Amino acid sequence: MDIASLLHRWSFGRLPEPPPIVTVIRLSGVIGSLGPLRSGLTLSALAPVIERAFKAPRLKAVALQVNSPGGSPVQSALIARRIRELAEEKKIPVVAFCEDAAASGGYWLACAADEIFADDSSILGSIGVISAGFGFPELLKRFGIERRLHTAGERKRMLDPFLEEDPKDVTRLKAIQKDMHATFIDTVKARRGDRLKGSDKALFSGEFWTGKKALELGLIDGLGHLRAVMRERYGDKVHLKPVDGARPWWRRRLGLADTRGPSLADGAWAADLLAAAEERALWSRYGL
Repeated sequence: MDIASLLHRWSFGRLPEPPPIVTVIRLSGVIGSLGPLRSGLTLSALAPVIERAFKAPRLKAVALQVNSPGGSPVQSALIARRIRELAEEKKIPVVAFCEDAAASGGYWLACAADEIFADDSSILGSIGVISAGFGFPELLKRFGIERRLHTAGERKRMLDPFLEEDPKDVTRLKAIQKDMHATFIDTVKARRGDRLKGSDKALFSGEFWTGKKALELGLIDGLGHLRAVMRERYGDKVHLKPVDGARPWWRRRLGLADTRGPSLADGAWAADLLAAAEERALWSRYGL
């Protein structure tokens, strides 16, 4: 449209209608703190992003792009709670779009939305709690290494990887996991309600499914992608506005966390390699 046409419309009070806005929050990666040079999903990092997403003018909805194999249950709960608080305060609908995976804590994040969409082949579910580690007592014996551990508090040495596994410690760990699992289940039931179709035994066993099966079980509301669903809902002129963290350009380019963590001389690279291995293990659980 040329300037003359715009002036003509303006003179009659008929300026073009501005496009509706849908802000997009990307929730990609492992949830929780990782190595000193790698950024996981945490509330402290995401809080400014979430706040900005709900402040956009002409805002019609907030979209969550979820691609996570899970991680910290605490950070999952904190992030989801902040999204829900702002959604209810601003009266703005939230729609989640699951990519490769919204599993375990990743599905918890998706449940912060009023509706959940996924691809046919997305991996969803894994509503459970897992704890993994290694034990090295025989290795120490083989090399004649003596483990010296002094505590105040008889259970302070619980699950020490250099000691023989104590059945009492395992029982205690399982009780903690049971509490976390119950919180996860309550969250899913509160958010999904009558849309859930499967039995509790099946839904909350820790099993995971493709998007197509997740739709049958009521874990999601439909199969579809962000652009297509939002255009169908708000029109072809809808503006999808990504909201990113304010990190320095060189950290964004290198994929590094915005942190003042330890220097390379302090072993940051070693810690980062361990974090990368752990992150890779989480993704590989779902064949990704």
